[in-house]
Amino acid sequence: QAQLAESGGGSVETGGSLRLSCLGSGNTFSDYNVGWFRQAPGQEREFVAAIDWSGTGTDYADSVQGRFYIWRTSDKKTVYLQMNSLKLEDTAVYYCAADLNWGRLIARPNVYMSLELRGQGTQVTVST
Repeated sequence: QAQLAESGGGSVETGGSLRLSCLGSGNTFSDYNVGWFRQAPGQEREFVAAIDWSGTGTDYADSVQGRFYIWRTSDKKTVYLQMNSLKLEDTAVYYCAADLNWGRLIARPNVYMSLELRGQGTQVTVST
């Protein structure tokens, strides 16, 4: 049974950087496409970035393109989200999720609650 868990959230000033980690477990996790989603207070959860099972395909929301980078380790068990040039509007709870279906993972509007694996979330707070 594959599972995942996020870590790496915290507080940072505008323009700063943070790196989030999504650690997968279970023999089949390396087969999963993995994505990051976020939810700010009072707002709907939104897609942020995703990487396919092989690590060669990625997708980003327009709002983070060029600032955030997603990659996974060679054993495919850990997925990182490097967040640079952080803005106030990046403040949110960030969730890692995974699915064997790439199209379902990157669907917009997102279908987060239908994804096969979902984490507990990690808080990212950006302040001046």
